[in-house]
Amino acid sequence: MDRLYVSADIEGVCGIVDWKETEIGEAQGAYFRAEMTSEVAAACEAAVAGGVKDILVKDAHGSGRSIDPSRLPREARILRAWTRDPYVMMAGLEPSHEGVFFIGYHSAAGTDGSPLAHTMETNNVAVRINGALASEFLINAYIAAYVGVPVLLLAGDAALCATAAAVNPNIRTVAVSEGRGNASISIHPALARERIAAAAADALSADPRRMLVELPPSFDVSIHFKQHWLANRGSYYPGARRLGAHEVGFSSEDWGEVMAFLFFVL
Repeated sequence: MDRLYVSADIEGVCGIVDWKETEIGEAQGAYFRAEMTSEVAAACEAAVAGGVKDILVKDAHGSGRSIDPSRLPREARILRAWTRDPYVMMAGLEPSHEGVFFIGYHSAAGTDGSPLAHTMETNNVAVRINGALASEFLINAYIAAYVGVPVLLLAGDAALCATAAAVNPNIRTVAVSEGRGNASISIHPALARERIAAAAADALSADPRRMLVELPPSFDVSIHFKQHWLANRGSYYPGARRLGAHEVGFSSEDWGEVMAFLFFVL
């Protein structure tokens, strides 16, 4: 494999439990930005050791400025900030990429697998695709499938990792924490990095064709917002429909159209 894509978030890195720990302006955030960087670096270094020559890392948290680029291997390029297109956390992904790693990912809004569970932003309580609660991992795995790139690795909380089998049972997973109410139990960060590196190496040695995610034939999407007026605003998106005081829906057979709906409404 020559080209790899890595999408990295922070709410699923080892040990994180509080929103202040995700913020650049908070002193508590410095440690977890370093941990996010370390987990991404561990995955990238394993990929380079496995022969990958070019890695594009998307810093996909907050302002897109959490990863320290100097700690990544030289083979890694980094996409910081936001391109403001429907690819969002998968910006820069191209068909020439031969695999995707997801690092630091977290459980979906409407679930209890993480004290920081959410989907794309915190103004909604649930995003559903074909009736099932949708995580950022699911949305972005579908983007990878749309582009034709296999999903090789997912690292994050245990509840989210458990959902990967339904997306594709061949995706390698590394659970670094387990949500318990508004808390979590995490493994040691050094062990997390070791397991991420080992899973990355294992994924790269497997047949990537077996890790292609299959897109459903059609998509019925709904977003349940905390505030009713957000559903009202979203209902004006072309093709959207109001499902209730707090809920807006959209249906299509084209995932690209769903990406655009999510980009403008969510």
